[in-house]
Amino acid sequence: MPIRALALALCSTLFVGAAACGPGSVTREVSAYVTVPSPSPSTQAQRQKLAKSRFTLSAGLAAGAAQQWIVKPWKAGAFAEGAAGRSSTLLKAGLAGTFVYNRLRGARHNAQGDPALARALAPLSASIDSLKHLPGKLRKGDASAVAAFDAVIRKVKAAGKSAGVPVHNRVPSGPQLARG
Repeated sequence: MPIRALALALCSTLFVGAAACGPGSVTREVSAYVTVPSPSPSTQAQRQKLAKSRFTLSAGLAAGAAQQWIVKPWKAGAFAEGAAGRSSTLLKAGLAGTFVYNRLRGARHNAQGDPALARALAPLSASIDSLKHLPGKLRKGDASAVAAFDAVIRKVKAAGKSAGVPVHNRVPSGPQLARG
């Protein structure tokens, strides 16, 4: 019991002492000793370099996912009626379609940091937005959705190349694909 009383008395003393100092005096004294450097904005060249890198990563992941889980299985005939593993292939294609749409939107956003990329991707905004409802069509086995994904990926890769930023396919891992 005496330890509890001692703890209560100590806490009360600290509280009363802090309250007696006033609301701003402690802050002023601490700020006199602690200095925090303010972050400096990155240069335009650094922002453009990061925009290009992020664009390359996002577009490469989109291209890799489309190739691995949409285009290849379609060319192999895995979307056809009666194909072995058709249900799981269509489910993976739908998931990959959502991932591709998400990464292409990210690539478009990243391209805004570089004037050349922004100009190259500007005409593709409508094409990228048109992919929004295609993952559902992929899950149902609609082959026209495959052609649309493939066409948009080719256009994005060509736009990147024309802006001096080549895009290479990067196949995402399963967990990356699931996170979207």
